[in-house]
Amino acid sequence: LENRSRAPHSHPNRVSEEVLTKLLAVRTKHPRWGPKKLVAVVARENPRLILPVASTVGDILRKRGLVKRRRRRIASVPYGERLTEYGGPNDLWCADFKGHFQAGNERCHPLTITDGYSRYLLTCHAQRRSYYNQTRATFERAFREYGLPLTIRTDNGAPFASLAPGGLSVMFIWWIRLGIRPERIMPGRPDQNGQHERMHSTLKDETVKPPRASLSAQQRAFDRFRREYNEERPHESLNQQVPASLYKKSPRCYPKKIPDPIYPSHFRLERAYPNGVISFNSTQWFISGCLRGEVVGLEEVSDDRWKVYFGPIALGILDLRSAKKRGWRQFGSLVRSDGEQPHQTRKYKRRKSNARPN
Repeated sequence: LENRSRAPHSHPNRVSEEVLTKLLAVRTKHPRWGPKKLVAVVARENPRLILPVASTVGDILRKRGLVKRRRRRIASVPYGERLTEYGGPNDLWCADFKGHFQAGNERCHPLTITDGYSRYLLTCHAQRRSYYNQTRATFERAFREYGLPLTIRTDNGAPFASLAPGGLSVMFIWWIRLGIRPERIMPGRPDQNGQHERMHSTLKDETVKPPRASLSAQQRAFDRFRREYNEERPHESLNQQVPASLYKKSPRCYPKKIPDPIYPSHFRLERAYPNGVISFNSTQWFISGCLRGEVVGLEEVSDDRWKVYFGPIALGILDLRSAKKRGWRQFGSLVRSDGEQPHQTRKYKRRKSNARPN
């Protein structure tokens, strides 16, 4: 004489078998996609179906053992200042090297480039090294295919940045001459390039666990992921749209001849010697070794103080008064604008020979 359950035998809001089958089919094809993406894909392919909300789909996946609870991490306080704003495609590109790993007998250094506005994955190239020449070749192919962006955001590692004044590097010099503004995140703050790092996490799960047997096989895996990421995978930040629906190529084409940077009319222009030195006011000033043969701009900020620029990047200040006080008649040193600390100091003293006379 036990009491029977009062639960109804049927429920009008119960998920139908047809919807359940379609959701599980998409989940089987893409085992790392979450409930929101599953609902978006099924709704796109079957607009007449009545679909459950994402939380209900999450409960269905959890009951079938298709998801695992993740350990909750304590988030840090968000960074208050904002970087470059972007309102359309090609306003900002994000670039970085995903951590290197072993693919067969070769070392793989994946270079990835995304469009900040549309999340479109422009390039995912498996390089053998992260050197300048290979990285420039990858960027040049992207520029020729998609055009030139306004800004490129990177971290502070090689070959993007260096210890030269303003973090200037040979890569940045090339971008500035193309009319691209290089932008760096703060050291130890990958969250400032968070959307790109989030893409790296998905890339790692889909293509590197486990790594492929060779570099060519790894590149084919990257190409398949890139096609799926751009054309099939909906993004929550894009209102569950795919990146390919929002991205358009840049109208700025890659030039045949790379021009020098353009400066305001009140700037004084000087071309650096092959050793990175400029001649100004009867004094040789060392700027940076990577600026060999490049044109720099000088802006007078006060009496006998000139601010040095390469394109939009401020490199430091030439302090003529300080050079006179120290007796620098022939050679001077570029100093930083914040704190007046020398970036690089070159000693031009005559060395005494320790050799004994014959």
